[in-house]
Amino acid sequence: MLAIETEGLTKDYLVGFWRPRPYRALHDLTLTVERGDVFGFLGPNGAGKSTAIKLLMQLIYPTSGTARILGRPVGDVEMRRRIGFLPENPSFYDYLTAEELLTYFASLFDVPAAERAARVSRVLDEVGIGAERRMRLRSYSKGMVQRVGIAQAIINDPDVVFFDEPMSGLDPLGRRDVRQLLLRLRDRGCTVFFSSHILSDAEALCSRVAIIAQGRLAGGGRLSDIVGVDVLGWELIADGVTPAGLDVLRARARQVTPLHDGRYSVDLPPDGPEATVHALSAAGGRVVSLNPVRHTLEDYFVQHVAQAATREAAL
Repeated sequence: MLAIETEGLTKDYLVGFWRPRPYRALHDLTLTVERGDVFGFLGPNGAGKSTAIKLLMQLIYPTSGTARILGRPVGDVEMRRRIGFLPENPSFYDYLTAEELLTYFASLFDVPAAERAARVSRVLDEVGIGAERRMRLRSYSKGMVQRVGIAQAIINDPDVVFFDEPMSGLDPLGRRDVRQLLLRLRDRGCTVFFSSHILSDAEALCSRVAIIAQGRLAGGGRLSDIVGVDVLGWELIADGVTPAGLDVLRARARQVTPLHDGRYSVDLPPDGPEATVHALSAAGGRVVSLNPVRHTLEDYFVQHVAQAATREAAL
């Protein structure tokens, strides 16, 4: 059984005051998400990501098309007990503490009273909220509120969880913690559907992705098929480069870019970086790093978003 299915999902809004006209925020979205996947729903700002998630959550209703979660229509009450949801900009009762808020949400999911305190404590530990859990939410930073939002999305131990921009407002440590949490959810068998425009997070986490642009599905598939394994070149960072070493690099590289104080970024062709490294060392230079350059999710994303913009302009 699929975790998520949409077929022809479309949403129009009326915009304008005197003469309202339809604006299509989402057009004919058809996709499937397998059980147990970490699925990245990617796109630039305003592409239609949040609109699609709101349709799946039935916060808004489609102009046309259908959607199913865990084999049931999106309005099915029993199915909704088995899902979790983090909106893009969560807002909570700020006079409550994190413990009080999660206890309230646990009661909505009929978590037995005897289990609530332990469940709340475990989930807050998972998202990295420590002694602050007894402070009122009004004193929290944006990143801490985001962590609490993630906690409420998983308080019911969902089978499918939807995160709309889960890394928003998080510092680098917070992003690392959330990435680890998403992988733990996957390992438990939970399906994770998250929207983002932070491609490095998607590349590190996802088994499959879909790219949406201009309200339309622009591309997608298994990440292993999208991200290439062939080496397109090498990125060399060299330090202490002498004039002789610079001549070596310019003779062998496709591009040499000065950074600072004798340090250079060098774009080498795919074959034979070892000879360049040896020649550089002989000329007194030092290799800081040497990394292969491959097709990335960012390359795929930029290509398909640009193609979508071209198609939209031609309509």
